This record gives sequence, C-alpha cells and structure tokens, in this order.
Amino acid sequence: MGMATTIGLRGLSLSSCSLPLLRSLKTKPPTSSYPTTGAFAATTAPSESNGDYPTDDIKDAAHLLDLRVGRIIKAWRHEEADSLYVEEVDVGEPEPRIICSGLVNNIPLHLLEDAKVVVFANLKPRNMRGVKSCGMLMAASDASHQNVELLVPPEASVPGERIWFGTEHDKDNLPDPATPNQVQKKKIWELVQPHLKTDASCTAMLGEHLMQTSAGAVVCKSLKNANIS
Repeated sequence: MGMATTIGLRGLSLSSCSLPLLRSLKTKPPTSSYPTTGAFAATTAPSESNGDYPTDDIKDAAHLLDLRVGRIIKAWRHEEADSLYVEEVDVGEPEPRIICSGLVNNIPLHLLEDAKVVVFANLKPRNMRGVKSCGMLMAASDASHQNVELLVPPEASVPGERIWFGTEHDKDNLPDPATPNQVQKKKIWELVQPHLKTDASCTAMLGEHLMQTSAGAVVCKSLKNANIS
C-alpha cells in the first residue's frame, strides 16, 4: 500500500490509459535530473495485475514516474490531523520537501527521522489540513493493511537520485519524468501501481523488474509478496 501524502486506502479504479498515449508522453533523455515541481497522490487499494498491458509497456509507463531516493530530515505529528505525520524530506533539491503521510498507526515517529525513503515526486501538491504536501512516501502493506513498511533504498544511495526498474540499460535510457499534470490526466500511477509488489525476499518489484538505485535494489524490512503504493 502506498504511503501517499496520505496513506488512506480508498480504492481507485484502474484506468484504461492507451499505450500510444503513454508513448507520446516519453521524451528525450533528461537534460535536468530533477524537476522542481512537487506533488501528491491518494493511495490506491491493492489490486491484481492487469494482463492487458505487456510488461515492457508497463515499465515504460513506470519510468514516467519521478521516483527518487529521499532522506527524512525530521518528522512530527500533524497538529490538525491525528492520523498524519509531517515530514521534511531531502530529495536532492535546493530546499527539502514537506510531505504528509498517514503512518501514525503503523510506524513509530522515532523510526522516521533520518530514514532513507522512496519519494514519488511528480504528483500535484495537495493541502492536507492546512499543510501543503509535495510528494508521497512509497510503502508496502499486507492484505490486512495493518502491517505497513516504508520502502528502503540502500544506505549508500544518494538523496535525489532517480529510481528505475530493470537493468543498467534501463537506467541509461530513462526518459524525462511526466509532468504532474500528465501523471494525473493520463492516470499513469493507476496504470502502474497494480504491478508493484515485493517478492519473496522483500525486494520491491515491477512485475519481474527490480526497483533499482545505483547502490542496489530497493527493499522493505519484512513484508513478502506485499502490495506497494
């Protein structure tokens, strides 16, 4: 389940985004590694993989998402929402991002500070009870939605690095991320999310493709075969 700017588990229906449309969003290799636009997305309920889309097309869509290594600088309880934390997160930009996450009932506050995390960065900002949230922390959850763990990049990974799926070839050919408006309008997240899971070794996967950083694969602590959002 995904730690979105809020980690609520309201379901979103899978969009029938056309593959030609996704291909039309792909751009030349990035000239600037990290766009400065922040964002938010509601989490989706776990769902089965959609066999209508070949794995390579799903991977192409996933590479339009701006997933980055982040480091939580500090975290605190939201003053107006009992279920939310507010985090200040280094994602390799001049200023840290503020992100709200509904993790209060799942993860102790002291475990968040200085934690390496995966940030979904090209989502539209959203006002969360008076706090502008500019991203989503990615997490795994079991079928009960009671056990939730943040995705963890390798300790040697660097805040701001873009995360990819697959091989070094995929890394070298990453397109520019879609804009937040494109992510929302074309429902790219809704297309990709059902294919995100941990495997039997707690490694984050997109189908058969590893979620990767330059320092190694992204994992969670203990949740096997869990949904990611």
